[in-house]
Amino acid sequence: MLQPKAMAVVNEVRKAILGKDTIVCKVFMAILARGHILLEDNPGVGKTTLALAFSKAMGLHYNRVQFTPEIMPADVVGFSVWDRETGEFSYRPGAVLCNLFLADEINRTSAKTQSALLEAMEENQVTVDNVRHPLPQPFTVIATQNPVGSAGTQLLPESQLDRFMLRLSIGYPSLEQEILILKQTEGGRPVDALRQTTTLEEVRQMQAEAAQVHVAEDLYRYVASLCAATRNHPLLRLGASPRAGGALIRACRASAWMAGRDYVIPEDVRLLYYDVLEHRVTADPQARLSGRSTHALLTEVWDSVPQPKLV
Repeated sequence: MLQPKAMAVVNEVRKAILGKDTIVCKVFMAILARGHILLEDNPGVGKTTLALAFSKAMGLHYNRVQFTPEIMPADVVGFSVWDRETGEFSYRPGAVLCNLFLADEINRTSAKTQSALLEAMEENQVTVDNVRHPLPQPFTVIATQNPVGSAGTQLLPESQLDRFMLRLSIGYPSLEQEILILKQTEGGRPVDALRQTTTLEEVRQMQAEAAQVHVAEDLYRYVASLCAATRNHPLLRLGASPRAGGALIRACRASAWMAGRDYVIPEDVRLLYYDVLEHRVTADPQARLSGRSTHALLTEVWDSVPQPKLV
């Protein structure tokens, strides 16, 4: 059961995203935790609609860039132009200066354009001509990515993947859900009818409240032990970084806040463990040859670390 503030946002987004309540809640958790989301899925399942629905429901200034090989870093972070009247260069903001930035099909653009997002995602600012420009708050990146192997796509580097708090997949709807979607879209786009349920100040307040949720010492040790175990697993070539542990803690705080608790419990960790860690670890070629997926290896890590019993 969600607390009222969270329920208002989630219920509004659910009007446009049918049958994907868990995904909607997890995206909201990432926004509350000041994290970024990577949506990896097939075309046409609602990735762009999901981002637009949250911008409308939460009153967030929203910008979208459709990434292609022709998109340049200046399109994202902005650029300086010479002003004849003042005799100085003036800054023209890029698309990333907003509250919710949708990087659509991020894996279709060049590596240098992908890297233009790194500073924004990590430091909430962009630097153009040695001048720093802070981003509006709150700020979240939702990036969509087609499955690797689609024409014209390339892998995101590990350093960029590590900046995303969650990697999620919406997946195809069930037959009954698809029938409802077909009926719903006959009269236009449902996302256009969504109403705003919060103000920017209320979003910032919710983020501040989520950040104050208590985490017991045993849970800090539990999360650190899980991350350390990924680095010691013989079939994981790349384990989870300390940034991954911090992201898991922040996401768990948001999960607890949404549930109306002021403390994190092990079930919060279980809920978000794979979404936070799976895109941050890399399986050894030997694991792939033996048919063991990254998800399966993370399950082995999960089972090897004793869960704390909080009093």
